[in-house]
Amino acid sequence: MCVMSLLAVVALTLVQRGGIGIGAPFQIERQARMEASSKDGEDKNLQHKAVLFAGSNTFWKTSKHKQPEPVATDTTEEPSMTQEQTIPRTWDVSSVNCSANINLTTQDWFLGLEANFKQFLLYRHCRFFPMLINHPEKCSGETYLFMVIKSIITQHDRREVIRRTWGKEQVVDGKKVRTVFLLGTSNNQAEKANHQKLLEYEDYIYGDVLQWDFQDSFFNLTLKETHFLKWFSTYCADVHYIFKGDDDVFVNVENIFEYLETAAHSKNLFVGDVLFKAKPIRKKENKYYIPQALYNKTHYPPYAGGGGFLMDAGLARRLYWASDSLELYPIDDVFLGMCLEVLQVTPVKHNAFKTFGLVKNKNSKLNREPCFFRSMIVVHKLLPPDLINMWNLVKSDLICSQKVEML
Repeated sequence: MCVMSLLAVVALTLVQRGGIGIGAPFQIERQARMEASSKDGEDKNLQHKAVLFAGSNTFWKTSKHKQPEPVATDTTEEPSMTQEQTIPRTWDVSSVNCSANINLTTQDWFLGLEANFKQFLLYRHCRFFPMLINHPEKCSGETYLFMVIKSIITQHDRREVIRRTWGKEQVVDGKKVRTVFLLGTSNNQAEKANHQKLLEYEDYIYGDVLQWDFQDSFFNLTLKETHFLKWFSTYCADVHYIFKGDDDVFVNVENIFEYLETAAHSKNLFVGDVLFKAKPIRKKENKYYIPQALYNKTHYPPYAGGGGFLMDAGLARRLYWASDSLELYPIDDVFLGMCLEVLQVTPVKHNAFKTFGLVKNKNSKLNREPCFFRSMIVVHKLLPPDLINMWNLVKSDLICSQKVEML
């Protein structure tokens, strides 16, 4: 009996030790999972990119590029001018919850509009859409000048030339310059998937694309404006100035720095090629035609040509709140002028911003004179071959007979 009792005690001890030995790895693994979970909020984007782009050889075999999904919200948000309202730390729209405003279809003034304006008005209340490609790290750390360029998915050649010329990320006198491109989705449904995959690979190489899930079109340029303002207010706490422009302009970054460092600026800096007392265009064949039913005033508020303008970061955040208080308008630069009017800020006209060309005569040789470009901040419009050629000329040992004082 004594021997049997002794054997039972020994067996029980071995079982307990074995249980502890077996349980320990599971406890360690559970703890590791808990720790990984606690870091998930910080590392989600990096982990996602590491999995998606493990190497260029596997990129083309991956599934559709998709950002980690935050909490879903409606795309129709109530306008608010309360600047103390909490700004989300991440992009907080993950689903498109939007249907046509059919109440308009019974109104006589609406029935008389052209098809594109009907489409715009039916969905004008759809203000924010999910992000397909996001790079919040672009606003990490202090940035002096943030270069923001509107582009469309098929214009990869323009983005490539900009990256090689004036949009190149750099540090000037200790001040950081960063660049992003703003895009929607392809409007060619047949080629949409292919275009998207090419864009994702482009972003894999450069990491400078911000893309939202709305179709790129002329009227949707206003969506690109509001989406950037919200994105900037969400992620960019330590940016000083923003240059925002098109992907077919020439920009002299050195002259931007000179302007910012030598001129006395108010806290609401907004400078560009400003139009005062511009009238809405009523000719239907014009690209910028606006029907009376959509805007019945005689003049637009002062606004800067969308080809390129400069503003301070504090004003950009206030513009986000102002934009949320207005109905969307189909011309993006006019809409921004309306937002400035809400804030009682008058944009400043500067002769170094030429968003409508150097001179009105499109055939004039002055429009291709490098000595003029050297003194400018923005010149519109140059396609990739012209841009790279002008850039090389301006950056060469160019000898100009007389400096053009535009700054």
